[in-house]
Amino acid sequence: MKNKKVTVLTVKKKQQVFSGYKRYSFFDEMFDSQGHVRDSYQRLYKQFSTMEPFDLLNRNLSMQSQMMKQGVTFTLYSGNQEELHTERTIPFDMIPRIIPPGEWQTLERGLKQRVKALNLFIKDVYHEQLIMKDGIIPRKLVITNPYFVPEMVGMNIPNDNYIPLSGIDLIRGEHGEYYVLEDNLRNPSGLSYVYKNRSLMMHLFPELFFEYQVRDINEGLNEFLGSLRSLSPTNKKDPLVVLLTPGVHNAAYYDHTFLAQEMGIELVEGRDLTVIDQKVYLKSILGLRQVDVIYRRIDDDFLDPLAFRPESLLGVPGLMNAYRAGHVALANAPGTGMADDKAIYAYVPDMIRYYLNEEPIINNVPTYILSREEDREYVLANLSKLVVKERALSGGYGMLIGPSATDEELSVFTQKIIDQPDRYIAQPTIKLSCAPTLTRQGDVAPRHIDLRAFVLLGKDIKLAPGGLTRVALKEGSLVVNSSQGGGTKDTWVL
Repeated sequence: MKNKKVTVLTVKKKQQVFSGYKRYSFFDEMFDSQGHVRDSYQRLYKQFSTMEPFDLLNRNLSMQSQMMKQGVTFTLYSGNQEELHTERTIPFDMIPRIIPPGEWQTLERGLKQRVKALNLFIKDVYHEQLIMKDGIIPRKLVITNPYFVPEMVGMNIPNDNYIPLSGIDLIRGEHGEYYVLEDNLRNPSGLSYVYKNRSLMMHLFPELFFEYQVRDINEGLNEFLGSLRSLSPTNKKDPLVVLLTPGVHNAAYYDHTFLAQEMGIELVEGRDLTVIDQKVYLKSILGLRQVDVIYRRIDDDFLDPLAFRPESLLGVPGLMNAYRAGHVALANAPGTGMADDKAIYAYVPDMIRYYLNEEPIINNVPTYILSREEDREYVLANLSKLVVKERALSGGYGMLIGPSATDEELSVFTQKIIDQPDRYIAQPTIKLSCAPTLTRQGDVAPRHIDLRAFVLLGKDIKLAPGGLTRVALKEGSLVVNSSQGGGTKDTWVL
């Protein structure tokens, strides 16, 4: 600890933390194209301009220490995604991202529209399959999807609500226009960090936070809990809701513990539950208690060894039979991952038109489907200009960023695409927007960001105001995922 203090205190003082700030050709959240501070950032700019770099670094060091004590950590994995690598705090950047009210209202309308269409699509795929019969989406793309669950076909679920919680990733282009980058519908992670970031920011800069009129986020978890309770197949006044976690070694275990604690629900592992007569029970010191709703943070394959992977020790034997019998609800529903596949993503605007008879409010990033010969030929001829993603992977894994790739990496991906074109999609390299971010040296520099918005589907569709701004801490990097070393910012909706 002494060494860390010495490092902080020996940083050379500057008159102004923004004095060395270099603007690039990317859209900057704080500064306009003329270098002027945007109206929504004026007070924040003034506050940080009065601080010395060593003050910022001291606050940052104190904050990181508190996060470690509180267990606000994330487990990093090695490149093959299987081996446990290391545990560390989520880097939190203390310069918040600010979203003006009009901008947020547009995002809110667009995200509600998108999630409504996605939920209708999932229901349709597991029932009438009209969108495929009408030729809007190729049947092969859905049926051969690794996250399509045949066991869900024809199954009715409570309230037809397949995705009570969605995490929709948004980016901004070079002119400030928003795009949806991807949909996360299986087990979207990161909601806990929205609340932890707000808590940290209010502790670090209470005067600044209250000087702004920032929308409250606290109702978000109550809305989510209400949505979970509404799924209960029984008429209990107080249904038993549990959060099913893979356990302490899971990368997002902090996320699980925080959400369970804040919503006042039981945090359980598969071994804590048992199925008797197609009903799920929680083993407790008071005896068996029937479980009504399971907010599961376990992937489909591991949910039930009798229905999916026989070797799974994480799930609950007989769970799918209980679910099929209508005695327990699962959130999110099994098989929803089919809709956040990166190839299906390309068809979401068509879903919106098909199910809602509306034009999309927020556009997709243009996407090339590599199973199409024309798209594939174009991508192979322009690989160094594009981003290639493996359809079934997330978290920044299985990606090629063409402009920064080596000749060897380009050659490897060329062969991968030729061998298995169905596994990949490609997109143009979007110039992600930048936001001022504190560096290890105490300077403030532009770093690329995105935004994961959390959409809550219950009787109504609501959003947690703000969401999780993720930041690529390495200069020039476009990869913001925490699993790849990215950090987070508090997000203020005014």
